[in-house]
Amino acid sequence: MSISVHQRPGVYSSYDASAVVSGSGYGRVVGLVGVNTKAPAGMVQIITSYDRAVTVFGSDGGEDMAELIRLALKNGASRVAALPVTDESGYEGAFARMAGVEDIALMICGSTDVTVQKKLRDSVVEASGMRRERLCVVAGGKDEDVDGLIARAKELNHERVVLVAPGGVDGAGAATSGLAVAAAVAGAIAGENDPAVPLGGAELLGLEGLSVRLEDRDIDRLILGGVTPMESLGGVVSVVRGVTTRTTTGGTADSSWRDLSAIRVVDDVVPGLRDVLRTKFRRAKNTVQSRGAIRSQVVLELENKLAREIITGYENVSVTADETDPTRCLVDFSFAVAHGLNQIWLTAHITV
Repeated sequence: MSISVHQRPGVYSSYDASAVVSGSGYGRVVGLVGVNTKAPAGMVQIITSYDRAVTVFGSDGGEDMAELIRLALKNGASRVAALPVTDESGYEGAFARMAGVEDIALMICGSTDVTVQKKLRDSVVEASGMRRERLCVVAGGKDEDVDGLIARAKELNHERVVLVAPGGVDGAGAATSGLAVAAAVAGAIAGENDPAVPLGGAELLGLEGLSVRLEDRDIDRLILGGVTPMESLGGVVSVVRGVTTRTTTGGTADSSWRDLSAIRVVDDVVPGLRDVLRTKFRRAKNTVQSRGAIRSQVVLELENKLAREIITGYENVSVTADETDPTRCLVDFSFAVAHGLNQIWLTAHITV
């Protein structure tokens, strides 16, 4: 906006217009690490609008940092914590730094290199172990086929990693990598306030389309192989089914963590309980009365999750004093996650 300088007293006005894309008020934070030479490397920038992203990082019209931020915000993220690096050699250090940033729910990066993605996975696992639970969403390379995607998922193999496919297209219809799709999916997950709701069916906004159409047999293989497939129907891009790359444990097939909602429910229940107990029992004594109050609070929180259909049941809530450390008490419980509804089967019995 330009302002003309007038000398005459009075009230003046001007206006401008832009296609503003800004974060939602309720979504969670998406973290992004990408190669960028305009912004200072190593400095985390909190971005809440596309205009701000272009100002800070510039835009070349491709799958650059500004575009990934736009898609994350448009699909539900409240803001993006973006950390630029000068080249791919800086990814590992940047991931380590982002592991220490609070309140990030999803991580994405500007690379489709599986080596970089494994480093991202490791940083996400490390952050989650430090009570900063998060997931990461990654993408396959341009024109990567089903076998290649399944092999990539096998290398990543973790319940905190979501691999999306296929790639997208640019404004001219030319195939691109899946980075834009990954950013949109991360935004959609960040914008969902019920962790038990399945990701399947979620519409992804701001995408031009998909590079290929997946057939049913390909979709089946991808889901079983730990890849989250997309589809485009009537110009609307949506998620077919949200799964994680965790398909094996110790080399043995394991479907326990297949559905994305499972780890999302765990990340809702456990940190939620941890935060409540930390707030309410900051200066408590380790006595029978305090342990009884802790148990009551845990039951109250689990009942709330049960009422909201985030879990389907819980049992065996116990709070005991640690025999080896008199300042510590042990809280033990079990719960069952609520599973999303992915399929409805109809069986018709017909009389003729």
